[in-house]
Amino acid sequence: MANKFSTIEKNRFNLKKVFTISLWWMYLPALVIVCFFIVYPFLNGIRISFTNWNGFSQIYSYIGFDQYKRMLFDPNTWLIVKNTLLYGVGSTILQNIIGLIYALLLNQSIRIKSIARTIIYLPVIISPLIMGYIWYFFFSYQGGALNDVLQVLGFDKINALGNPDVNTWLIVFVNTYQFVGIAMIIYLAGLQSISKDYYEAAQIDGATPFQQFKNITLPLLIPSVTINMVLNIIGGLKLFDVIISLTNGGPGNASQSMSTFMYSLYFDKQDAGYAATQGVLMAVIILILSLAALLYFRSKEVEA
Repeated sequence: MANKFSTIEKNRFNLKKVFTISLWWMYLPALVIVCFFIVYPFLNGIRISFTNWNGFSQIYSYIGFDQYKRMLFDPNTWLIVKNTLLYGVGSTILQNIIGLIYALLLNQSIRIKSIARTIIYLPVIISPLIMGYIWYFFFSYQGGALNDVLQVLGFDKINALGNPDVNTWLIVFVNTYQFVGIAMIIYLAGLQSISKDYYEAAQIDGATPFQQFKNITLPLLIPSVTINMVLNIIGGLKLFDVIISLTNGGPGNASQSMSTFMYSLYFDKQDAGYAATQGVLMAVIILILSLAALLYFRSKEVEA
């Protein structure tokens, strides 16, 4: 009898081992795709950052850390890093605040909940490039809808897209407007997963709506906050399409992000080595900020 049970356990162990090995083989196609389309291009970009390649020629030289020294002393670098952080952090803060407000409102029992949710989410399905052009024709100096309205009301026209102090914030606004629907949906899902028992117990104890939000809703919503923060930071820091269609990085480099600056370096100035260097810096910034946000908000999560 003991031998019989021993054989059964041995067979069960072997089956489990075979199943585990088969499961690992199923990961292989995804691993190959990630390595081919993400890991290899990134490593190749690091290699190119040590060269003076122009992006087209078959002839180039390895110049060590010269491109990195150039980047550190380039005044454009720090302006563009500042813009990139504004697009990433600014959009993230606004999308999360507005998305949470929308989710809290739509979590109530209101008749137009489905319609409102659809309207708020609708911009997400539009291409960011098209969304940028839609708002371009609104803010444009010549023939823009905003200036037409201002002139009808007797005010002077404003060159919003040509003003470096304004156009970066307009880009943040457009990016927030387009993608706030994603934050709303994630928060709404998080709110609907919170048990109503907590709120009923809090009401019995005499807790105000603000106290319920602070002590129940917000702590239990931290997993949704984590997802939104990381997604929004990554999306905002690599912003490209909206900038191209709204300002094309201008005037000068005043509204460039690191993505648009790399594009300009590679295709307009044929300076692929320096573009790759800027790309490495952008990857490091995205990695640091997204990882910091992930670890911070993960540490704040509580058990439901």
